[in-house]
Amino acid sequence: MKATWTYWLMMAVVGALLMACASIGSPEGGPRDYTPPQVTKTSPAPGSLNFKGQKVEITFDEIINLKDQQKKVIVSPAPKSQPLIRTVGKKVTVEFREPLEENTTYVIDFSNAIEDNNESNQLDGYAFAFSTGDEIDTLAVSGIVLRASDLEPMQHVIVGLHSNLEDSAFTRVPLERVSRTNDRGKFTILGLKPGSYHVFAINDVDGDYRMARTEDIAFLDKIIVPSTSEYTSSDTIFTFDRKVDSVMTGTHTLFLPNDLLLCMFNEGYRSHYIKQTSRPADNKLYMLFGAPNDTLPTLDVIRPAQHQPDWYRVERTADNDSLFYWITDSAMIKTDTIIVAMTYLRTDTADRLQQATDTIRFGYRKPAAQVKEEEKKAKEREERAKRLAQLLEKQEKAAAQGKELNEGELDELKELQRVDPNETPKLNMDLAKSGTIDVGDSIILKFDVPIASIDPGGVHLEMKRDTLWVPYSGTTPPLRLVDDCNPMRYWLPVTTLPDSTYRITIDSAAVASVYGLCNDRLSKELKVRGLEQYANVYFHVNVKDSAFVELLASGEKVIRTVPVKNNAFELINVTPGTYYLRLTIDSNGNGKWDTGNYASHLQPEEVYYYPKKLRLRANWDLDENWNIYETALDLQKPDDIRHNKPEQAKNKVEKKQDKSSGDEDEEEDEFGTGISNASYTGNKYNDAKNNRNNRRLNR
Repeated sequence: MKATWTYWLMMAVVGALLMACASIGSPEGGPRDYTPPQVTKTSPAPGSLNFKGQKVEITFDEIINLKDQQKKVIVSPAPKSQPLIRTVGKKVTVEFREPLEENTTYVIDFSNAIEDNNESNQLDGYAFAFSTGDEIDTLAVSGIVLRASDLEPMQHVIVGLHSNLEDSAFTRVPLERVSRTNDRGKFTILGLKPGSYHVFAINDVDGDYRMARTEDIAFLDKIIVPSTSEYTSSDTIFTFDRKVDSVMTGTHTLFLPNDLLLCMFNEGYRSHYIKQTSRPADNKLYMLFGAPNDTLPTLDVIRPAQHQPDWYRVERTADNDSLFYWITDSAMIKTDTIIVAMTYLRTDTADRLQQATDTIRFGYRKPAAQVKEEEKKAKEREERAKRLAQLLEKQEKAAAQGKELNEGELDELKELQRVDPNETPKLNMDLAKSGTIDVGDSIILKFDVPIASIDPGGVHLEMKRDTLWVPYSGTTPPLRLVDDCNPMRYWLPVTTLPDSTYRITIDSAAVASVYGLCNDRLSKELKVRGLEQYANVYFHVNVKDSAFVELLASGEKVIRTVPVKNNAFELINVTPGTYYLRLTIDSNGNGKWDTGNYASHLQPEEVYYYPKKLRLRANWDLDENWNIYETALDLQKPDDIRHNKPEQAKNKVEKKQDKSSGDEDEEEDEFGTGISNASYTGNKYNDAKNNRNNRRLNR
């Protein structure tokens, strides 16, 4: 009996192993599963009333996963403690950690976080609603959130409503009903009661569902009133031979408004304080502030007590929030610890700017590697001087005997005499751009330390005529600072001509730094491109207000900025390549994009993109018309420079590849509403969408 049992046990093990080996891999020939998970059961039922529990269970027809639930799943109204959301097999459970509010409609919006385990097919836009009272609220509003400065879709940010219409509600109390934008920046807020609301969006960094001055926000200037509207549509059913079989008519409900456009911005509020101080080198102090400053701080040196009144040169940013103080007093440079009393503007606890004075210590100790390198160089100089003295003495003795040093010793002596062991370091300088330059480029010199003086007579600019170099317009103008922010960049105030060659020469010792260093002679040629190597761009644009246009390269790098004048702008002498255009309605005429301010009810300045890329060729002109309202705002920005692209679900990508013909509507909706219109009524987001829907109904 025992032997028989052992035999059957062994056979069972062998059989199991054979089955395991045979089942490796997936069976071939079956169709690819494109179907997202389907809900088979919920507890409570969808739309349930008088729910008294604290746990929701949703069961699907296959094993599922929750992807990125922290940024995709949201509960409205938002509880103080986030619910515990888990998946086990085919089931999702949502367990509330606090009692639910009475007579309240709750919505659990999963967006596209639910996907099946095997093929990652997403269940897009799934939301579950129930009520703790006798009624369930069913109104909804929807729209899109774009970043105001560059029209990027704002993904997974909070959008919410307040029935409290006071302006301060957004800053004092959490949003009443909330939703999240999807990966296209679109949102739908469900479970609304009839009434009047203010609409807001917020990149809620601190998780309190209300505005903080440092967070990205958006707001609508108008009050919205959710409502519904019914419309009828007809679908035609065809036979296989393309004959009309029947026409089906259906009635549908629209939840309005469904065209809300929120432009998100950051007010740029930053608290004024000293963020960082350091002494990166013995001759340099560094200060970083938390916010831009209108004026520079005042520095009073406490240590060393004896110092020159004019002991520094400032290198700074345009906003005065990052400062380098180049120390010019040699005694201060040698001081291990510099102590200054700095008076500056600081934000106090009441959020007011007040003058403050802090005592700051700047210590410096040379890095061990630098000390070692300096010791090495000093030793090399000492040995070189010693060897030079030996060879000179030997040469003198040989000469007294009518002899000469051998060839190797003579070469060594020449080399040692060429290198001065006490040679003063030279001032480093070079052209910011050399070789071939563009028409209109400035001739800029850059130095590695601040400059004390420049001898105008030591700077020469020549122009090539045939094979001869002739002085530029008689006298070379003196070098000037590019701006007062950087004491190490100078430019030559001349206008370079197309298809010309220039030579700039700076005599030795013509430039002296604040440390007494002088330059070696510099001579460089510059070739200016001819006009035939450029493209020119001319645009007529329907803008009545003050505006400017930026020419963008890949990565949205601004290449050039030009104003719009008389409904037109031009970009002359553009280097061939691929570019993009961004237009800003410059409401205050200051030549730059300005953000909004909630307290002042000030919206950020409007931005538009030319929806096509510009492929510019040499010796070529482009003349175009640009209707900035023709393409919907969410579709204007070319995909090549779009950063926040929607995630490409695996099932959609593979299904698209399997299609024998494309779906026009799906293509249009890839990055937004697929909107296009020829007229403008004032709603940048919805005008074109309506036109598109009308085209569909008329097909």
